[in-house]
Amino acid sequence: MYWYFTWSHDNGAVERIHDALRGRLREAGSRDAEPSTGLIDSQSVRTADTVPAATKGFDAGKKAKGRKRFIVTDTLGLLLAVHVVAARIQDRDGAKRPLPWTRLDHPTVRKVWADQGFAGRRGEWTAQILGRGLKTVRKAPAQQAQLMNAITSGSDSGTM
Repeated sequence: MYWYFTWSHDNGAVERIHDALRGRLREAGSRDAEPSTGLIDSQSVRTADTVPAATKGFDAGKKAKGRKRFIVTDTLGLLLAVHVVAARIQDRDGAKRPLPWTRLDHPTVRKVWADQGFAGRRGEWTAQILGRGLKTVRKAPAQQAQLMNAITSGSDSGTM
């Protein structure tokens, strides 16, 4: 079974099927098959002790030892690009691969929204090198207060 997956992945079949399904879903929602806007975010994921040390790290912000995945989605949440790295990689640095991949694979995407972790020079780089906009969004003061309360109380209820 694994051989079939590897073969279909290596010859591009998996990506072609994924892209066709994404286009159909977008059209079913009365949208263009190709998106014009994307969203980028990262998520740290804990890994098993058996994962090689070279492919994992420690995300000090989330206090997680493992890997970090960077994803670019369209506004429906459908995947456009993904990149997995060691968790020690900062958001602004980890975006350096999925953003160009999005530009190459989806040239209609003109703007990508991101949270504050992607702020700084990455926005300038995206505009100058890729010719695209990277717009960072700040949390509303009420969300910041709720987040700080959750952190200080040790709550991990995920009700934000």
